[in-house]
Amino acid sequence: MDFYERLEKLELYHSTVVNALNEPEEMGNGVYQRYKRPILTADHAPLHWRYDLDPKTNPFLMERYGINAVFNAGAIKLDNRYLLVARVEGSDRKSFFAVAESSNGVDDFRFWEAPIVMPGTGAPETNLYDMRLVQHADGWIYGIFCSECKDPSAAVGDESSAIAQCGIARTHDLRVWERLPNLVTPSPQQRNVVLHPEFVSGQYAFYTRPQDGFIQTGRGGGIGFGLAPDITRAVITRETVIAPKVYHTVYEGKNGLGPAPIRTPHGWLHLAHGVRNTAAGLRYVLYMFMTDLCDVTRVLYMPGGYFLAPRGDERVGDVSNVVFSNGWITDDDGTVYIYYASSDTRMHVAVSTVSQLTDYVMNTPEDGLTSEAAARTVSRMAQKNAAARAARKQRR
Repeated sequence: MDFYERLEKLELYHSTVVNALNEPEEMGNGVYQRYKRPILTADHAPLHWRYDLDPKTNPFLMERYGINAVFNAGAIKLDNRYLLVARVEGSDRKSFFAVAESSNGVDDFRFWEAPIVMPGTGAPETNLYDMRLVQHADGWIYGIFCSECKDPSAAVGDESSAIAQCGIARTHDLRVWERLPNLVTPSPQQRNVVLHPEFVSGQYAFYTRPQDGFIQTGRGGGIGFGLAPDITRAVITRETVIAPKVYHTVYEGKNGLGPAPIRTPHGWLHLAHGVRNTAAGLRYVLYMFMTDLCDVTRVLYMPGGYFLAPRGDERVGDVSNVVFSNGWITDDDGTVYIYYASSDTRMHVAVSTVSQLTDYVMNTPEDGLTSEAAARTVSRMAQKNAAARAARKQRR
């Protein structure tokens, strides 16, 4: 196959991937509706990112820069466009940010011409990933992400110990970015930090995930909260855990907030990830809770169990049995597009509404924390439905 014949086949395949229509699954759980196809994969990456398209310098049309995965995308809607800032991971394990755009939010996502070249801070920084996009009340769009580097105190020969901190950048259009200094907190490690979209007591409010180590939370853990008076040099002097880890739950190992919360008349809707250990390794799921509108640290409702877990093909990938979300979009009509990644490999979408999510959070039973409590919850539901069936029969 000559250069141009191969190029034509590559272009046809890429066009088929990008133009594939997406459809909702017929039966959902009443809370949200998954869509059948992944919305972003490694195959969505533009050919001109991966291939040298000059036959003189690449006569065999080899892939020069391999894309391994596209996942963990922040989300925002601008000028009637659904925009994802995805984590694109090369075959070299380095991640970078890239914007993909869709007109409807469920398919036809296309990457912009080039990825984001995020300015540095001058400090050592090997890997950037998992951006949360926040349209803040101060008029800026903030990107809050993980900034990772090698642990300088690692023993000789230890090439895996790392330090994670919270990177901050801001923009108005997702094209030109101003990098700000990393967030400073009392915790030695920070991952999955989220900026609250409004001022709290006149300050910038952050949801944190304090950790002692890069992987293990140690004495830390839980979803934390702290205030910083100045975002251009953001310093949190006091972290308060508002949603702790709990034994034998879906968030017993560690937990962290996903995207920025959604304001509703009843409270702030939060989407978070929970982690527990299993014989097959760590399992990541999503769960939800609601906090008070006036006191954002006060949890009002927390349904028991997971909101969304990996299923079917979603369970297979680079890091199996994982779902993770750091982006959702709320339309003016109340539709909510929940963007989630599966197994650190690809992006998906599930669609719900603010009304459905509010109902779910406020009316789903909490975790009773024991087998007896779980059985009693199911028994009460069964008895209620039995009584309703009997009443219907009598009316007939």
